[in-house]
Amino acid sequence: MTTDNDDTPRQSEDNRLGGRVRRYARVGASAGKLAAKLATGRMFGGEMDHARYAADLTAALGGLKGPLMKVAQILSTIPDALPREYSQALASLQADAPSMGWLFVKRRMRSELGAEWQGRFADFGKEAAAAASLGQVHRARLHDGRDVACKLQYPDMAATVEADLKQLRAAFAIYRRYDSAIDADNILLELTARLREELDYQRESRNMLLYRHMLTDEPAVHIPEPVADLTTQRLLTMTWLNGRKLQNFLDTNPDADSRNAVALNMFRAWYVPFYRYGVIHGDPHLGNYSLRDDFSVNLLDFGCIRIFQPGFVHAVISLYEALRDNDTDKAVAAYESWGFQNLSNELIDVLNVWAGFVYGPLLDDRPRRMEESNSVAYGAEVATKVHKELRRLGGVKPPREFVLVDRAAIGLGAVFLRLDAHVNWYRIFHDLIGDFDPAKLAENQQTALDLVGLDRPQ
Repeated sequence: MTTDNDDTPRQSEDNRLGGRVRRYARVGASAGKLAAKLATGRMFGGEMDHARYAADLTAALGGLKGPLMKVAQILSTIPDALPREYSQALASLQADAPSMGWLFVKRRMRSELGAEWQGRFADFGKEAAAAASLGQVHRARLHDGRDVACKLQYPDMAATVEADLKQLRAAFAIYRRYDSAIDADNILLELTARLREELDYQRESRNMLLYRHMLTDEPAVHIPEPVADLTTQRLLTMTWLNGRKLQNFLDTNPDADSRNAVALNMFRAWYVPFYRYGVIHGDPHLGNYSLRDDFSVNLLDFGCIRIFQPGFVHAVISLYEALRDNDTDKAVAAYESWGFQNLSNELIDVLNVWAGFVYGPLLDDRPRRMEESNSVAYGAEVATKVHKELRRLGGVKPPREFVLVDRAAIGLGAVFLRLDAHVNWYRIFHDLIGDFDPAKLAENQQTALDLVGLDRPQ
């Protein structure tokens, strides 16, 4: 029988590391070829064949699929941060990191919890129960009877993330050479910061505690409880929450009331923390939550969390009010508070087209679908129009804070489309923001952050 001291896991890890080095070299060469085509003008002989070069880009990045998967999900919701063909191609990448075998898992668990780690569990599943972009999850049971999920980070992920970010910067540089509609510098800064944070599972455990505090009065939202003495920077142990995926729920042909209940619960899961504490879960990907039989929501992943200054949340509400009241001066002030610069009247008009699409369901005091056509095609049409106008006007540089707020709004909107939810979004929104007070939000936020040991961003 092979033991923890066998060389097999180490050899496997060495092989994986060597494979990554070769893969990075191959990816770098492929990206370099695309850049060379740009430099020599071979991509400017007429209309750009986006689909062709999206395929080339996907092939170039295809070996780096873990962290890039999450990046692609975020980019796909920012109007033409990359051309639609590129976002779709990147989004098609699937996490292909092979599951760590049992010998490898034992070695990693030993490195995190010590030689006697197995004795700290009554039972520990040898097979991975789920895969994540940065690690894999094993189901286990504690001696006190609690079922837990152990998320164990893949080896060498810090180097993998840095290499992927390097290639992503190259991809954006390639795009910037022929299309200036979106200056992606701040987008890259935001993605870099969030991905690096996701490597720290101890930080994620504090994020989890933060959400347990913020949503303690929301009976339809459930948050796992981290197990502190079984959590390290690369191992996160939390209580196991039973639930089913959204598609499984939809496959049961739920009635309208059930679908609307799920939509309402998800709306509150994401926006109670934002409007009352200035915190948002930036990744409403289908794998990051599950549904219970009573239509309540389990939130499962807390790596991609953004904390905002209270003034930014106030500006989000101010922009809503500006659109509602057709108040251009208030819109300008809101965009400036967000961090947009060099705002001409024409640029404001273009930004308002996108904002009107995002805020639209909140502006009608009546039951309605998230998108009246109930089709993603309309969103693509709006994004195309916005991109064309931004390019004509010389482009725009979205502030960092824009990235995850937009990601959450569009990502949740897509979920509500799938649910075919038909509710009065206006009333739900106004019930939530009430008499919004930035000072009260600041007080709530500081109390919550102090409680869990997190800092407010500067």
